[in-house]
Amino acid sequence: MTRGLANHVAPLADHAGRMDRMYRFTRHVYDASRKYYLLGRDQLLSRIARDMDGGSGVAVCEIGCGTARNLIKLARLNPALRLFGLDAAQSMLDTAAASLKRAGLTDRVTLRRALAEQLDHRRTFDRDHPFNAVFFSYALSMMPTWPAAIDAALANLAPAGRLYIVDFCDQADLPRAFAGLLKRWLALFHVHHRPELLAHLHSLQAAGRIELELTYLYRRYAFCAVIRDGYDPAAQKLQSPASVTR
Repeated sequence: MTRGLANHVAPLADHAGRMDRMYRFTRHVYDASRKYYLLGRDQLLSRIARDMDGGSGVAVCEIGCGTARNLIKLARLNPALRLFGLDAAQSMLDTAAASLKRAGLTDRVTLRRALAEQLDHRRTFDRDHPFNAVFFSYALSMMPTWPAAIDAALANLAPAGRLYIVDFCDQADLPRAFAGLLKRWLALFHVHHRPELLAHLHSLQAAGRIELELTYLYRRYAFCAVIRDGYDPAAQKLQSPASVTR
């Protein structure tokens, strides 16, 4: 292995190991605790279920799938979907596999361990075709290499496919003391609001690479983004500017 490659691989392995250590025990109470502050997830899942209502064979991948809580809900919202989950933490994937077995969804949901930026529909999931949708649910705020994760998601979308993101926003319309306390508490779990993330999405939209629909939730506690590939050959070019809802 060359020195440059070794320097690149080591941080990736470190991140996966850190995720495993962090979730080794908390995975057992993860879903019960996160429902109180990972707001907007169910709205996102309902949107995906509606948008992907195209019959059998529609494939959706969650990057950072954790316990498979979202994949199980999405499977029930739209029984025709073929679902895939990717996570860096083997401990979370073990919990996810057990949850899928209890739900009777093992045959509909495929899980793999990899970092977000390593996603490749062929190598990761042995799929000839890319995904109709990819989504991140409160995952990018935990990823030190989030720009590469977004690039990988876009690269694995089928023509006319969509990328969905729900994550923490700037809490600008909430009391300052609450916002400050929330950010300090989240940092204990290696979760960070990334103002540069929305700036990055807007820059991609300005460059004509994506079409962006952005919605702020709960007084900017969180945001939801729906992204369409700006180079979609069926669209030829962006048909409308970004839509922003407060």
